[in-house]
Parts: sequence; C-alpha cells; structure tokens
Amino acid sequence: MYTKQEIIIKSYREGKSQRCISRELQISRKTVKKYIEEYETAMVKNTSREEAQCSYLSKPPEYKTGTRPKLKLTREVQSAIDQLLELNGQKKRQGLRKQLLKKKDILEELHRQGHDIGYTTVCNYISTKNNKPISHEAFIRQVYQPGDVCEFDWGEIKLYIGGKQSRLQLAVFTSAYSNYRYAFIYHRQDTLSFMESHVRFFDVIGGVPNQMVYDNMRVAVSRFVGPHEKEPTRALLQLRGHYRFTHRFCNAYRGNEKGHVERSVEYVRRKAFALNDKFTDEQEAQKWLCSVLDKLNGNKQSGTGKTANELFGEEQKVLGALPPSRLVCSEQVQLRVDKYATISYRTNRYSVADHLVGRFVDVHVLSNKIEVYYQNKCICTHQRSYGKQQWVVNIDHYLSTFKKKPGALPNSLVLASNAYLKQLYQQHFNNEPRNFIDLLSYCRANNITDEQLENTVKQLLSQSRGNITTEILCALLGNKTEVEKPNPEDNICIMAKQQLSTLTALIN
Repeated sequence: MYTKQEIIIKSYREGKSQRCISRELQISRKTVKKYIEEYETAMVKNTSREEAQCSYLSKPPEYKTGTRPKLKLTREVQSAIDQLLELNGQKKRQGLRKQLLKKKDILEELHRQGHDIGYTTVCNYISTKNNKPISHEAFIRQVYQPGDVCEFDWGEIKLYIGGKQSRLQLAVFTSAYSNYRYAFIYHRQDTLSFMESHVRFFDVIGGVPNQMVYDNMRVAVSRFVGPHEKEPTRALLQLRGHYRFTHRFCNAYRGNEKGHVERSVEYVRRKAFALNDKFTDEQEAQKWLCSVLDKLNGNKQSGTGKTANELFGEEQKVLGALPPSRLVCSEQVQLRVDKYATISYRTNRYSVADHLVGRFVDVHVLSNKIEVYYQNKCICTHQRSYGKQQWVVNIDHYLSTFKKKPGALPNSLVLASNAYLKQLYQQHFNNEPRNFIDLLSYCRANNITDEQLENTVKQLLSQSRGNITTEILCALLGNKTEVEKPNPEDNICIMAKQQLSTLTALIN
C-alpha cells in the first residue's frame, strides 16, 4: 500500500513520468502503469473526487491468486502426503495409534523421496483435512544442571516379530539437561525389566545421575501414604541403595512434570517404528532401535545448536561413579520337576534333565532367560517365553528316556520343536529311532552342535553317497585333525635353518 501511494503522489503531485518513478522506486514499469490506471478508473467511477482518492490510497492492493498454480504443492506431492495419511489410517485401524506419523515425519519422508516442499505448506494441506482442538494449558520452563536429573518412563509398541504382531514395552531414559535418550525393548512392564533396564542404562552411560524421576508406575510405587506421599517398592530401594541415587515421583495424572521423557517415549517410538515395524526377532528390533537412537542423539538441537551427545559429554564428567559390581536382577524360586521332566513357571513349561523327575531345583528368572540350578550347579538355560501354555523343551534332556522308549520319538513334542532334527529323522532315519537316538547321544557326548551335524550331512549328500547311517556320521564327526604343536627351537635348529638358507641362496 505504501508503494501504491508513492506512485500516485509522484505521478500527480510531482508530475514525474512512469519511467522515472520506476527507476526511483526500483519496481517494474508495468506495476507503475497498473496502479496509475487503477487510480484513474476509480476517479472516473466515483462522483466525489476527494472520497475516491482517499478510498483508493487507503485500500491495500488486491491480487488475483485464485487461478495461480501452486508451485510446490503439486498433485504428485499431494498424492504422496495422502498415501502417508492413509498409512496413518491403517495404523489406527490396526490399533497402532501410538506409532502414527506426525507432520514433521511426513515432511522428512517427502524430502527423502526427493520433493522440495516446506513445513508450513505440509501443515496447511494436512490441516484442511484434519482439524484438532487447540490446547490452552500453560507450562513452566525448567532449567537443569548437568548430571542432575534423569527421567524414566514406559511406552507400549506393537511390532511384527517373525510375521506375528507382538505387544512389547519400551523402557525409555532421558537426561533432562542434554535431552540424551536411550531405550530398551522388553516384553512386560514388570519388576525384573524395570531393574534390568536401569542396570543396562547405567552401564551404557558409564555413571549414575543424581536423581531419577518416575510417575506413579506400579513397579516404582508400592503404595500411597496420604494424598501426596508415595512409598517406593523394594526394587526401587535396591536400585537406590546399590547405585546411590535419589528419586522423585510426579503428581498423579501430571505427565508434564517429567515432560522430557514423556515426549521422548512418543518421539522415540514414532521415529523408530512408525515406518519400520517388521523384524525377524527381538534382537533385530533392539539393534534397529539403537541405530535410530544414535542418529537422534547426533542431531543438533534447536535451542543450543549442539547435539545431545555433545551436551551429554558434559554430564558424564559429573555423573556418580558406578559400584564395583552390577546389581543382579533376577527372581529366585524353587520348583519341582514333574513327570514330563519340566518345571512350570507362569503357565509355561521348561525342560530339565529327565533323571531329575520328582526333585526340587532352584530357578533364577531373568527378563529374557531362565537358569535352572541343582545342587548349586547350573544344569540348563532356556530363553524365557512370554506366551501362555508354551513348552520350551530340549531333546538332549530326554535322551536316556528315549533309549528306554524309542517308539515315543517320532510323535514326540520335543522332536517337533526342533525343525532340523525332525527333518533329518524323517528323511534319513524314518522307522529307525534307535539309530537316531544313538547319533544324538554321540553328538551330545562329544559336544557336537546341530550346525556341525548339519554341515556333515550336507557334505555327505554333496559326495553322492548312499544311505546316511549313524556309523558314517559318527566316523566323520570323530575325525578331528590334530594340529601338531611345534617344538621349541634350540641352537641346532637355528643353525640348521641358517645353513639351509645359505645353500638355497647359492643354488638360486
């Protein structure tokens, strides 16, 4: 509007030409001509010359933008945004509301696909389809010292592990000063996972923060004492005593009091698993999570211009020292071995050696495995199962029973649980259970793994041998090439080598 006024004033009051006005104001001569013509038209249409002049000069210029084509938000970009919004819709229908893509994630994905578009344009386009109410709650900005406060919280994720959807838990830690984040994947929000996640996190950062902050989670709060006081659980007291840190609980329904980790749970879950939620096993998922966290901690933050890793480097200098030994996080129970040579823990059965039927064994339960002890010796270890009514069995535990009852082998659950051994039995030892049991007994007595057995079978099949028998396999598995140990060299050996080297040089 200021430019329009200047054009009219210079043209009618000062009598300057359009070319002169264009040169002085450094604008296009077409723009000068346009405003002068609009002014003259307005003066002709209105009877009162003074009212027309005031009305035109006080009115901002109008632009015809309705027919202007959008340069950035093309149909191709709109289609890409719509596909990502549809992906969010599919996740909602699958119950994955906590792993939706946000507008910033959609922008990053568009940039990754090669589209040149801004954040505001993406937000405006999405807002036309999805209107959300505006929050009117106010928050208080906090200031923290290095190594002073670290926050912990749980978050639920749903991943496809081996093609099957599994509900897992994220244990997320966030440093309040540096916003450094780290997380671990567990099956449950139980006491063992709570304790083990802390031990692992303290090992990763190489120290202990001064204070840990929690909400009113059951693994941390034993009971409420009065309207505001809470009594910590035994697990939290053990962690406090071993690693020497203090703790603080948030008020009920006030997640904003630990806003760093509250935001981090959603942020880590979205960045790690919004686009990639299919893995072969939990180890692959944890490895992927660690790679994403390394990338997030390496990004520069808007407030400080430094990365979380750089800021956390300052914190590591003032963290509390680790104790000499790690805290053992396990649940110890005593169980009786039943007639199936198994122990039952939380509806799942785990096999032990068959000669222990009817005896009591000591069981150490960890978050990811179960260790069985008998007479203070570890007799077996199993991967812990979080299903229901599952049988985790090992065929080695039943070999002595199979020697007495070979007919029970073909249809046994323990054979069906090992895919390779079942295939080997059906292809080469069908109707010969005794020979197959002898083969397994030989392998276990000589510490031969299933992988070594499989390689030996492949070697026989590649040589076009006939029938594969127990005798042939045992002979091949027993042929271990012994490496001769060199004798220590004496003076005679040293002199002989020197003479041989001299003769070789003369001959050559």
